[in-house]
Formats: sequence, C-alpha cells, structure tokens
Amino acid sequence: MGNRSLVIVPTYNEIENITQLLTALNEKVSEADILVVDDNSPDGTAEAVKAFAQNHPQVHLLNRQKKDGLAGAYIAGFKWGLAKDYDRFVQMDADFSHSPADVSRLIKALDSYDQAMGSRYIKGGSTSGWTLPRVLISRGGNVYAKTVLQLPYQDLTGGFNAHRRQVLESIGLEQITSRGYAFQVEIKYRTFKKGFKQIEIPILFENRKLGVSKMSQDIVKEAALKVLELRKLNIH
Repeated sequence: MGNRSLVIVPTYNEIENITQLLTALNEKVSEADILVVDDNSPDGTAEAVKAFAQNHPQVHLLNRQKKDGLAGAYIAGFKWGLAKDYDRFVQMDADFSHSPADVSRLIKALDSYDQAMGSRYIKGGSTSGWTLPRVLISRGGNVYAKTVLQLPYQDLTGGFNAHRRQVLESIGLEQITSRGYAFQVEIKYRTFKKGFKQIEIPILFENRKLGVSKMSQDIVKEAALKVLELRKLNIH
C-alpha cells in the first residue's frame, strides 16, 4: 500500500491563521503535502496561500468560486487528491483547533486501520476554551447521533479525521448529501456500514484564538435532521 499523504484544509476568511498553520504543518508533518481549499475568501486567504506555496512546493491551493459549505470543500479536496494518486487523506480545520502535532498520529494509525477519527470524548481526548452551551450541544449531538445510528464511537461530529484512499473510493462521495457539520457524521457512518476498520484517536480540541467561528443554529438543526435521514439509507 502506498503512503503519499495529503492534508486537506478548507478555508473561508482565515487570513489571520493560514500562514501560521502552513508553517506549523510543514514543520510537524514534513512527509505530507497540503491542499488548501478556499471558498473565494474576500479577506485574501488564497493570496496568502499562493505566496507561501511559492517557496513550499508541497503546498497546493484549490480555489473555488463561491462559498459552498464544509462538505463541498472536502469533497472537492478528496476528488483533487484521488485524481493525483494520494493514498492517505487528513481533514483538519484552519484555525488551530486541531493541532498540527497530531496529524502524524492520525496518518500513522492508517498503517492498521482504514479510518482514524480524532476524538475529544475518549480517554486522553478533551476540549479547551469552550462555553458550557457549546459543550452541551457537542456532547448531546454526539450521544444523539451515536444512539440513532447505533454506532460504537464517542465522537462522530469531530472534523479531524484520516482516511485511506479505499474508503473515499468506496463510500460514495457523490451520494453524500450533508452540507455542514453533519458531513462528519455521514462520512463515518458510511465507512462503518461498508465494513471498514475504524479507530478513535484521542485529541485536544482548542477553541480558535483568531477569526470567527462558523458554528450556527442552522448548522445544529441540519445535523439533527440529517442524522434521522442517514438511518434510512441503504448502505452495504
């Protein structure tokens, strides 16, 4: 099995974080290439990536013409990487809530598993800097998704995950209908239903220091409804 790894980072208005993040990823995960998928940020995020990439050939930019949600950005990134023959794919946020130091641990887990899920809610995992309402929404959402979908994992909504190529080729990227955070649940559920080997890896999730969170009530509502829809899917 090949070992070419691609870290996919979706961005929208992350000018305050992106250059620092790319610098940290280059230091911590020098063996991986990086793809920033930018949804036409008006703040100059894409220009900052281009400037950085001039001296770092392992950094790539996929510029999308409009803001089309987290799922659209990741699916575009997965397809870009599959077309360029990468073997391992990591999803992570651009705002340092996911630590660049943890990326190698997720990639390493793919030596033995098909999908590695960064988990805040297993032993050794945690969150930092969250308000009580956010803790309750996240914890409650995970218990709800786990119960409805009958999955054995503690953190289904987390967005720090790694996948082998075979997973992305098999789960039906074209059929994924979730747009926001429910995308994270759907990709794990489809992987589980296809019989792939999954593991949770403990991570610390730190609340973003700079920029603006994309979380909203609409995203929470979409995720709750989408979980009910997923249960009806005939995946095998």
